[in-house]
Amino acid sequence: MTTTGATPTAPTRTGATLTDERRRPLIGISSYQDTAAWSVWNQPAALLPQTYVDAVTRAGGTPVLLPPQPGAAGDLVDALDGLVLAGGPDLDPARYAAAPHPRTGPPHHARDDWESRLLHAALARDLPLLGVCRGMQLLNVELGGTLHQHLPEDTHQIVPARFVRHRVDVVDGSRLATALGPAAEVSCYHHQAVDRIGTGLQATAHAADGTVEALELTGHRFALGVQWHPETDPDDPRLFHAFVTASQRETAR
Repeated sequence: MTTTGATPTAPTRTGATLTDERRRPLIGISSYQDTAAWSVWNQPAALLPQTYVDAVTRAGGTPVLLPPQPGAAGDLVDALDGLVLAGGPDLDPARYAAAPHPRTGPPHHARDDWESRLLHAALARDLPLLGVCRGMQLLNVELGGTLHQHLPEDTHQIVPARFVRHRVDVVDGSRLATALGPAAEVSCYHHQAVDRIGTGLQATAHAADGTVEALELTGHRFALGVQWHPETDPDDPRLFHAFVTASQRETAR
């Protein structure tokens, strides 16, 4: 259903949403394909943490899960207004011509290949793109960059399944600075990070230890990756609001 309505409200830290009554942007979110248990079942499933769905919905978008699948990613991306590349397992080091580190997880070829196709289809169409954790690393690798395969212990991933809060400093004049200001407290959970930066990308946030915490692609309407997990912080919806707002403008266009 398509109607006309008011201009989106300004973002706040306590529940900003797009309040216009036009069609909500359709936001694809890449997802896992793994074994899961529910009720009496234990079988392969398409999975995604609910936090991603909630973050997109709060920001005014309509989320759609995109599990690994055969077929042309371009046709699917043509139906979207924005794309989120979600966090997940380590990328296959072969994608950036490296041997695996002992602490690098096993490869997930189907997901790597699927998300690579989604990413390139989105970039070719200038579709708004947000990469989260693994999603930012994929953006970097697919544009020719490399990764640190294991960061020093007790830095960015300390306890299993527990996010680490720390400050990131944001580069002035970046799209990220427009959304978050000069610094932000964020939730991270990763043992890998960007090493050599890919072609056309700029680092726009860093942790205190120098780890690259955000990348932006120059010349693209909205192509931004963050190493942290903004979807886990419902009290600070600003980044998802900025992304969905960019997707809303694509809808209107």
